[in-house]
Amino acid sequence: MKREYMESPIGGGIAGYSMERGKMMGMEDADGGVDELLAALGYKVRSTDMADVAQKLEQLEMAMGSSAAPDDALLSHLASDTVHYNPSDLSSWVESMLSEVTPPPPLPVAVPPAMSSVSIDFSAEPDHALRQLNYGGNNVARRSEPPAESGSRNRKRMRTSPSSSSSSTGGVGGGLIGQAAPAIGSMPDSSCSTEPASVVPLVMADTQEAGIRLVHALMACAEAVQQENFQAADAIVKQISLLSSSQGGAMRKVADYFAEALARRIYRLHPQQDCSLDSAFSDILQMHFYESCPYLKFAHFTANQAILEAFAGFRRVHVIDFGMKQGLQWPALMQALALRPGGPPSFRLTGIGPPQLDKTDALQQVGWKLAQLAETIHVDFEYRGFVANSLADLEPYMLESPAPADGEEGEPEAVAINSIFELHPLLSRPGALEKVVSTIRAIRPNIVAVVEQEANHNAGPFVERFTEALHYYSTMFDSLEGGGAAGIGDGEQLQDQVMSEVYLGRQICNVVACEGAERTERHETLTQWRRRMAGAGLQPVHLGSNAFKQASMLLSLFAVGDGYGVEENEGCLTLGWHNRPLIAASAWKVAGTTSSPASVAAGR
Repeated sequence: MKREYMESPIGGGIAGYSMERGKMMGMEDADGGVDELLAALGYKVRSTDMADVAQKLEQLEMAMGSSAAPDDALLSHLASDTVHYNPSDLSSWVESMLSEVTPPPPLPVAVPPAMSSVSIDFSAEPDHALRQLNYGGNNVARRSEPPAESGSRNRKRMRTSPSSSSSSTGGVGGGLIGQAAPAIGSMPDSSCSTEPASVVPLVMADTQEAGIRLVHALMACAEAVQQENFQAADAIVKQISLLSSSQGGAMRKVADYFAEALARRIYRLHPQQDCSLDSAFSDILQMHFYESCPYLKFAHFTANQAILEAFAGFRRVHVIDFGMKQGLQWPALMQALALRPGGPPSFRLTGIGPPQLDKTDALQQVGWKLAQLAETIHVDFEYRGFVANSLADLEPYMLESPAPADGEEGEPEAVAINSIFELHPLLSRPGALEKVVSTIRAIRPNIVAVVEQEANHNAGPFVERFTEALHYYSTMFDSLEGGGAAGIGDGEQLQDQVMSEVYLGRQICNVVACEGAERTERHETLTQWRRRMAGAGLQPVHLGSNAFKQASMLLSLFAVGDGYGVEENEGCLTLGWHNRPLIAASAWKVAGTTSSPASVAAGR
């Protein structure tokens, strides 16, 4: 269940955090009697209330019992839409907690570790995105609520999974709840005893509170960067490093990558990397990403399925791959063509890739490997490789089918264009995407298979882009942790996961630290791509229910975690983690064209 909690009257979220931070830097406190040490930690407590607060905290400690805050629960809830009450007014918050938590009766055995969760709302409108990030109270059985909602106390419960570090809550789109970690120490029930406990539960609360403040510090730093207040941003980014050290697992990893990206933007550290070296390293990282999670497998499978259906009835087929890389996508397609009724067609493959630093012909090496496979499975195979710094450098004549020899009647050839994460970098160069689409229209392919990230990292002010990126990559890292949980003991799988995190971390750095032509990770949503394609004269091709069923079967074969899911979206397919779409597959063709062999022969 999703609950909308009221904001704290003292100004929750980053607005409150920034106000309190101003007090830390020398602003006068209008209330006068606030304890300075606690104010430095973000808590508003009057000196006269200290004794009362201490007594209430002791009562709350005994009521809460033994529990531990999971490190990754914070990360899991970055995708949640829930907003929680701001506990910066410590006295009122503790009193509210005591009114909610009913002390458990004495038990003869220690209470098992309880769960706690934190949820951050990133779904607010851009102008209010920062102010709706509110602190979350930590409890065992119930949530603390403002008095206005005391009449309705629906509770958000946890669901654990043996194969995943995160599970979804029913009915909450994109909301994730982390699996509880073992308690750091065991404390017997002390609700009716005055004996001191062996482990103070406030340590747990401090860890969770530090995680919430970590997210707020990231957002406050992004806001300072947008306002070009680099002195404040410098101070905050240093605090981020301290806060992230208290976290563990994916939460710390995401925070570290975003903190590094912010630091690069603040200090203007933009090293000019060699394009060919960067491309070669990215290919290696992408191979590990392919092995560690199902996203690229889904992309290749869905595109291949669309291409196979477009090739039905043709004896000559031609695939133009906008990003050849290691050629991981094509063995499966070749094997499917080899099993086609009536025998395999003649298959021509054109691979496009960037130049290599060591001047080797990597595209040709990939072609040789595919040629050996084609010979083994008896497929007539032809391969060409084109080296290009950008897809916009290609001309239609480079990709068109060769004309038949004199006196020979040409067999109609079906053409498919394949683009896996290759279109969004074109948005960094004005006119580049339009040039590529113009080339596509000139070739008039039977189908264009496109897979892109389902995120908006290309528009809006910096804070809005930062918030969307934090939301997106937190979910992506959470899926890596959840999907790879079963392979923790496998050294090779662990290496794949680590390299996959580096792969995503480079994207984070580009989205946050770079601008202009250097910012190539300009992801857009499926809705935005639909508008672009329609405006360029392309019309959608429905992927069909068969592709949906087979993609779902693919997940059952390759995905470890149970949080992955395929959804159909107006003829397109999306793959996500706990109802949060992360990549989208779509198919297109030039408007007004038909794809039967007879029509192709007549048109060419």
